[in-house]
Amino acid sequence: MTLARRTILFIAAVVLVLLLGVSGLRPHDRLTWVLEVFPIVVALPILVLTYRRFPLTTLLYALIFVHAVVLMVGGHYTYARVPVGFAIAKAFSLHRNPYDKIGHFAQGFVPAIAARELLVRGRYIRTRGMLAFVVISIVLAISASYELFEWASAMALGQGANEFLGTQGDPWDTQSDMFFALLGGGAALIGLAGYHDRQISRLQGERGGV
Repeated sequence: MTLARRTILFIAAVVLVLLLGVSGLRPHDRLTWVLEVFPIVVALPILVLTYRRFPLTTLLYALIFVHAVVLMVGGHYTYARVPVGFAIAKAFSLHRNPYDKIGHFAQGFVPAIAARELLVRGRYIRTRGMLAFVVISIVLAISASYELFEWASAMALGQGANEFLGTQGDPWDTQSDMFFALLGGGAALIGLAGYHDRQISRLQGERGGV
């Protein structure tokens, strides 16, 4: 790993921790913030601990950073109240704040690249068609698991989970959330597969093919 890459990743990790702290300052709903940023609290230590043994591509680290910011913003305001979402709704004459759809798009986009990287580097799948099929299946499984987690939270917390669910009165919110995750996964594969392959090759070359 180059010194420049290590330095950039270290700075990014520090910035992420600082942003996490800022997002936790007087959030609209404390419980929602905890639930939304919990994946970051789990993932960041794992990424740090596995960096030497199994570093990821710069592309994947960058996408994880962006996704973390999306989660923190949604956690701070709650997805139904994010200001940029209101601006988008006004610009496109939407009846609801669409920021949660941005979040679910990212929920498909980033895990697609993560799953693809693990499958390619582990040489688990040989053909591109099967690779795409498995990646999309993983994306949908993650999205469905998240929706089940939201349902379980609603059952356990009752009214306290309303801000976390963020359905905004839409009876098809669960289905559209999964659809946007599917769109994100597809967009990641179509738009970044070639660039991702080159980054994987470069990383494996630096690590002697590992």
